Amino acid sequence: MKKLLSILLVLAMVISVCSLASAETLEEIIAQAQTMTNEELYKKAIEESNGKTLLGIGNSSRGKTAKETFIELLKSIDPSYDTTIEWTQPKNNSIFEALTGSSEYFVTLIQDGNQIQSKMINTGELLNFVPLDWANAEGVAKENNENPLALQTLNKVFEFNNQGDKTYMNCWDFVAPDVHPLFMGVNSEPVGKNFLYMLTRDDYAAVVKDAYDKLDADKQAIFAPTIEEMEAEAADLELTGENAKYALAWIKLWCTQYQEETDDGPICNTLVDKSAAGQAGLLVYSKLRSVEESESVSVNNVTVAAYQDGYEGFGGYAYKHYMMIPKATQYPWTACAFIAYITTTQEGFKAWGKDMGGYAPVPACMQDHSNDGGDEFPAKNDRGYDWWLNTGKLVVEDPAYCASVADVMGDWIDLQIGMK
Repeated sequence: MKKLLSILLVLAMVISVCSLASAETLEEIIAQAQTMTNEELYKKAIEESNGKTLLGIGNSSRGKTAKETFIELLKSIDPSYDTTIEWTQPKNNSIFEALTGSSEYFVTLIQDGNQIQSKMINTGELLNFVPLDWANAEGVAKENNENPLALQTLNKVFEFNNQGDKTYMNCWDFVAPDVHPLFMGVNSEPVGKNFLYMLTRDDYAAVVKDAYDKLDADKQAIFAPTIEEMEAEAADLELTGENAKYALAWIKLWCTQYQEETDDGPICNTLVDKSAAGQAGLLVYSKLRSVEESESVSVNNVTVAAYQDGYEGFGGYAYKHYMMIPKATQYPWTACAFIAYITTTQEGFKAWGKDMGGYAPVPACMQDHSNDGGDEFPAKNDRGYDWWLNTGKLVVEDPAYCASVADVMGDWIDLQIGMK
C-alpha cells in the first residue's frame, strides 16, 4: 500500500510539472512569435495545423470570412495545406463561460474590456500576442491598443432625426428633460456600461464639465441641482476627481431616461424615418450603411451630432474587439499567425474594414470611407479614427480602468436605471 501511494504521489508530481511546463511553453512560443515576421509565422502555422480541424470563437461573425482568406493564404504558400477552421459566435455574452478552462478553441476575438480584464487577463485564461509586423508598422496607434491587442475600434455615436425643429448641439442636450434617447440596455450589451464607467475617468469627466460650461445659463440651471447632488455620491463612490460630479450627473440623467432597445438595427430604422422627428439615439455608426432609401426613410433624415459645426462635448463612445490566445490552445503558432494576418494586412482586416465606423490600429489595414455617402448622403462620409478620437472626443474603452471601478459603479448604475 505504501509503495502504491508513493507511485501515485510521483505520478501526481509528474502531471503537475507537465502542466506547468505546458503553460510556460505557450508563453515561450508567444515570446518567440513576437520576434518573427508574418511570413515566418505562416510557415510555422502550416507545419502545426496541416490536416487538422480548428475551432475559433468570437463576438463577431466576420471571423468566418477572415478564416477563409487565411486558409487561402496558407495554401498559396503550401498547396498541400489542407485544414478546416470552424468559427462559432456565442450568444448572450456567454463567450467568457465558453473560454474558461477550455482547450477547444485555438484563438478568440472578444469584446467587453471590463470582463476581459477581470475574468480573462487577471486569471491568465487569455494571453496577449503582439505581432512583429504590427509593432513595426508605420503610424500604428499603439496607445490603448497593444495590451490587450485590439483588432479594431468601433464607434457608437449620437444621432438625431433632423425633420423637426429640435437641435442637439451639446452632449448635455441628450440628457435634457423628456428627450428619452434610444439606446441598447447596458446589461444586455455590457460595452455600453463600460462607456459609463469611462466617463468617470478624470480626462473624460473634464470633457463633460467643459461641455456643461459651454451651455447657456438657462440650460445650466436645469442640470445644476443634479450636479450638486452628485458631489456627495462621488465621495461615496471614492471618485476623487474634481469633475466627477459632472460625470455622475450626466450618467444619472442618461440612465433614468434612455429608452431601451434590443439592438442598434431597430434604433437606426426608427431614426431614419421622417415620422421620428426630433428623436435621438446612441448607436453604431456603421448601421447607416444599410439604410434602404424610400419616400419616408432616408439617411438624410439623420444628423450625426458631432459632425455639426459648434457641437460641444463627446460625440459618442468607442469599444474594441480584441484578439487573444486561450491558455490551453492546442495550436499556438496558428493562433499567432491568424492574429498577425488579420491585424496587419488589409486583406486580413477586410471583413471588418469594408464598412465605416471600424478602425484598425495599423493604418495600412484601413479602407477609405470618407466618401461613402458622397454629396448625396454626407452623414455616411466617415471622418476617420483620428478625427473621432480627437475632434469627436469619443469616450474610449480602457479595460483596466473599467475593471477598477466596475465593483462600485456597476451597482450604482443599475440603481439609477431602476429609478426610471
